[in-house]
Amino acid sequence: MYIMRFTNVARVPMLWGWPRRGRGKKDEEMAFVIAGVTGNTGKVVAETLLADKKAVRVVVRDATKGGAWKDKGAEVAVADLGDAKALAAALTGAEGAYLLVPPSMTEPSFAAYQDRVIESLATAIEAAKVPHVVFLSSVGAQHAGGTGPIAGLHRAEQRFARIPGTAFSHVRAAYFMENLAGSLGTLAQGAISSFLPATFALPMIATRDIGRVAAKLLVEGTKQTQIIELSSGPYSAEDAADALGKITSKRPTVQVAPLDAVVPAFTSFGMPKDLAELYREMLEGITKGHVSYDGAGRKVVGETSLEDVLRGLVGAG
Repeated sequence: MYIMRFTNVARVPMLWGWPRRGRGKKDEEMAFVIAGVTGNTGKVVAETLLADKKAVRVVVRDATKGGAWKDKGAEVAVADLGDAKALAAALTGAEGAYLLVPPSMTEPSFAAYQDRVIESLATAIEAAKVPHVVFLSSVGAQHAGGTGPIAGLHRAEQRFARIPGTAFSHVRAAYFMENLAGSLGTLAQGAISSFLPATFALPMIATRDIGRVAAKLLVEGTKQTQIIELSSGPYSAEDAADALGKITSKRPTVQVAPLDAVVPAFTSFGMPKDLAELYREMLEGITKGHVSYDGAGRKVVGETSLEDVLRGLVGAG
């Protein structure tokens, strides 16, 4: 195993140890390419596949982050998801790939950033002729607007629909349970914060469940594009407080802040105003029921409870 940096794209396919599609024994030679392995979901996808003895190639931007994956038995490709040529080389020969639009907290226009990455992903997928892609989408992605940053994932699904020969499994994941970490800053003072009404319950999902489901979808494969509505719950801030009470033996109160406080609060933490405004729009869309499932996809329920995730966030498990 070795780390590759794609400086000469034309020569890269000759270096892969995996045969091209259509040769050999599929179970032994199937290759899955996984992006986002330095984040919460891609890491679980890759680890799950490696544990199942599947051939895995991980994509990292920084070669220094590939060593641990090489030690685990994965092949490592160095490519930025915004570099279509390098990404196409990384995807060459794959039976399936897990892809996403990574978050970025520095872009002056988050929508423009999303569109650049989406176009790069689409160009690379088409060039490499990947037969199946599992894409991390979101609840609410059926809507073109009124959903904040989720609108970019709608544009991604629409763009990918124009790629011939590739079937997509769009995992429309619910609100990440791990995002509640941002509400725990005042836990030591006996409170948690929320921009949603304290009793407002919404579907949530643990990122580990996203990874496990994505890995299963890759192994199963599909010939037709499908939508997966992945969630558990629903849970409210009060439910989170109840769970924290069990974990810490002291139930916190829920402090609700108005939506008008979202942008000032997020920008005070260094988030660009453009992105903070998108998050406000998303939160408003959640409270109005606009960011919700429409039943267009196959419903899959996550296995991890909110209490399990919170236990990890507070370091109690």
